[in-house]
Amino acid sequence: MKREQFGSRLGFILVSAGCAIGLGNVWKFPYMAGKYGGAAFILVYLLFLVILGLPIIVCEFSVGRASQKSIATSYNALEPPHTRWHYARWAAIAGNYLLVMFYSMVGGWMLYYCFRMAKGEFASVTASEVSEKYTGMLSSVPTLMFWTVLVIVLSFGICSIGLQKGVEKIMKITMLCLLGIMVILTIRSVTLTGSSEGLRFFLVPDFERMAKNGIGNVIFGAMSQAFFTLSIGMGGMAIFGSYLDKKRSLAGESLSIVLLDTCVALMAGLIVIPSCFAFGVEPDAGPGLVFITLPNIFTQMAGGRIWGSLFFLFLFCAALSTIVGVFENIVSFWMDLFGWKRTKAVGINILLITVLSIPCILGFSVWSGFQPLGAGTNIMDLEDFIVSNNILPLGSVVYLLFCTHKNGWGWKNFIQEANSGDGLKFPAKARFYMTHILPWVVVVIYLKGYYDMFRPQGTTIFVIWMLIALGCLGFIAYISSSRKKQKKS
Repeated sequence: MKREQFGSRLGFILVSAGCAIGLGNVWKFPYMAGKYGGAAFILVYLLFLVILGLPIIVCEFSVGRASQKSIATSYNALEPPHTRWHYARWAAIAGNYLLVMFYSMVGGWMLYYCFRMAKGEFASVTASEVSEKYTGMLSSVPTLMFWTVLVIVLSFGICSIGLQKGVEKIMKITMLCLLGIMVILTIRSVTLTGSSEGLRFFLVPDFERMAKNGIGNVIFGAMSQAFFTLSIGMGGMAIFGSYLDKKRSLAGESLSIVLLDTCVALMAGLIVIPSCFAFGVEPDAGPGLVFITLPNIFTQMAGGRIWGSLFFLFLFCAALSTIVGVFENIVSFWMDLFGWKRTKAVGINILLITVLSIPCILGFSVWSGFQPLGAGTNIMDLEDFIVSNNILPLGSVVYLLFCTHKNGWGWKNFIQEANSGDGLKFPAKARFYMTHILPWVVVVIYLKGYYDMFRPQGTTIFVIWMLIALGCLGFIAYISSSRKKQKKS
């Protein structure tokens, strides 16, 4: 059966960027930029986005387009005989499932809050009542279940229609709506009385604040944010690369996606930070910013009901674009691996992901006593940690090694595929950097994440988790090594 392809270049860029654009752009990037020196941090972030994120996204697109397969069989199609690269597909698909097990629920939160804002539920309420509404949502299993299932069915419904008529057509509209809403909200935010201080906090370089937080912390913060913002390493970009023709070079297309992702992050900062300063609240990171701090702002703002509804609609579009991208990867995985029809893969996974989402939902109420990563954590934190701190960085290392080492697909094949077509060419001189430097940079980020998370919890816990981290790196060494060709008896 002929491989489906995108109907337009714009569709490919918007859908791929939509998969990369996530809620971390909204509630993490603005806070980090403000905390670590505003524009000074943003410049460091942009540098690492180019030297870290861009090469890896080109690798992933190249593997997808060359193989014309999803993560299920892309390594099989390109790897040399007697190698184990294809073992990585199981970790990658596990990451996709783990991601949507909690991300579908978070998307449901956004849609629910958009509904609540639109019906005026937050009009004339106190700050404590806003906080109680958030806590009440988390403790209500039926509420979380309903909105999670609604997002799952909606997202898989889009995938079930097909690539061009479903994923591409609908996600183009969704992404254009997202960008349009962001422009409207940005204009409203920066024109609020008192927003100028927030603009200064976010956009003016403050090297004193950067030094106060430690140059090393700032650099690692920028590196981590630049690396994780693109959601590379689980085959999400490879699947869209497999739907792409060879008319355009992949470096140029990847740069367009990176720039769009960056624009969304910067605009999110222009929405959140000035609004917080205008109403005298701290732009704290995390869900509390979105579901407690910002609703408090909207209750004080003229026309807050409309602005709040638009804001949560924007958040839902950002979440939906990621969820649909991951679902498309999951659907294509089973289509490529077992030859299933799209409708069968969609039907089975609607039921499967609904069931798999239940532990995360119960983690805020019935199973709240289970705190896998220490006091105050829950099942969602564990699932997020496995994906963000393990599968994404390790999957990226696998793509790098596969595309640059002779034991894998190899640099010659990679650079030929990446530079096929018109547009910006990937520099051949980057070979040494991508082969011998970049993989180690990613490994350092990976281990630093473990160190920051588990070192404060005590020596025993730290040693156990670091052994797990080293075991994961050992798995990569195993799959990237050749098996000796068996002699004929």
